[in-house]
Amino acid sequence: MAHASFGRLDFSRITGRLNPAQHGSNTPAPYAHRWFFNVDEELKSLHFSYSRTHDWALINPGQRIIDTHFIFPLMHLDPKDPKNYYFRATDAAIRITQDLGTKIFYRLGTSIEQNSDQAPEHNNTLVPEDFDQYAEVLAGIVRHYTRGWADGFRYDMKYWEIWNEPELGTQTWCGTKEEFVRFFVTIFKRLKSEFPELKIGGPAFTTPTGEWQTAFLDGCKAAGIVPDFYSYHCYTSDPEKLIQRPDVGRALLDSYGFTKTEIVINEWHFRQDWTGVIPDSQPDLVRFSLNGPMGHNNIQSAVFNLAVLMGWQEKPLDIGCYYGCGIDGAFAFRDRDHRWNKCFYSMQMFGEIVSSYADRVAWTPAPQPYKHVYALGAFSADRKRAAVLIADYGGRDAGVLPFEVAGLENYRIVEARQLDNEKDLLPCEIQRNGDRICVSKKDPGSAAWLIEFEAK
Repeated sequence: MAHASFGRLDFSRITGRLNPAQHGSNTPAPYAHRWFFNVDEELKSLHFSYSRTHDWALINPGQRIIDTHFIFPLMHLDPKDPKNYYFRATDAAIRITQDLGTKIFYRLGTSIEQNSDQAPEHNNTLVPEDFDQYAEVLAGIVRHYTRGWADGFRYDMKYWEIWNEPELGTQTWCGTKEEFVRFFVTIFKRLKSEFPELKIGGPAFTTPTGEWQTAFLDGCKAAGIVPDFYSYHCYTSDPEKLIQRPDVGRALLDSYGFTKTEIVINEWHFRQDWTGVIPDSQPDLVRFSLNGPMGHNNIQSAVFNLAVLMGWQEKPLDIGCYYGCGIDGAFAFRDRDHRWNKCFYSMQMFGEIVSSYADRVAWTPAPQPYKHVYALGAFSADRKRAAVLIADYGGRDAGVLPFEVAGLENYRIVEARQLDNEKDLLPCEIQRNGDRICVSKKDPGSAAWLIEFEAK
């Protein structure tokens, strides 16, 4: 081994609390086809903090859920009359997802309408004709789920997001950025006037900065409003790029004086390119994209997930939602044979950390060329248990990988599991000698380990 250690975890130095809210998703409990399969227990094991409702209608085909045009299809009707809303299917989808122990992060508006910019027909992403009328409809939806209106509920649903990726084109918004800013300001003011205790924000940009983003923040400031949260997305295969994204958003908002506006990254996933992932891709490209050496939901993607989630714990990110969306598909948790893929197990690993442990400890990574190694150490609230999570993202080393783990002299290892090309979070051997522990990789490439300790 060329290097003495790949990094050091020091359990004598507590650096902060774990933030479980960064471990969210866009995944609902499946509402369509529940007679044919039920994966509630598997989804519970992921311990997602939030489930964002964007695209739920697309991964539950045939169901009239979530999107505004499904709940209130005739926009000329009276939004104060409960008879003009259809809540039944959305009520069920939200209920069964919350039964998993997952809170709802509700996206108001529409799922993506995947027509090209040249396609003449767009229906759901058209600019609403009457912004005030649309705002009243959205107020009715919020009221139904938080105030019990229209035979509704008093759910703890704090986060309400206005729209999704408006700058992407006619797939998401058929109007101009100036129209969108007026639309957002109108909706925000209406909802905050009735629901001041809720978090209203958005608009789920594809990236934190750009012309649309500047116009949006300029427009908010000119209108005298401060969004409760600013949301955006990131798809990349570089974990450091995604880990730094909260800093970018924080600096931008602070420059506008929006120091209390929360940072939310509510779509993210490993992506090298969209080949084989976009609709209508050729079957051989789909197979390679999903299951090849750099597969979209394979071991490289899975360990990327862990690297990002560990790196975020030191960052000013309030909420994160992985674009694991459906159970099956390109951004999903099962392969084409309905077996749980590597990304499922990576999210299970991190879910175990944030659901069972409270405080994180100091981590000092080794210098270059070992920046591909990430680690997180955590204590339970009662200090009776400790955990070490290690991710080696694409490392070229094989064999024994040593780490320094200080401050656990009075703790013994009770379980160690490994995720790699062959092991799906299965038991593995860990060498321990004083403050040094060693994990092992059979081959170069990505792998991860979860090691748990208990006090002697």
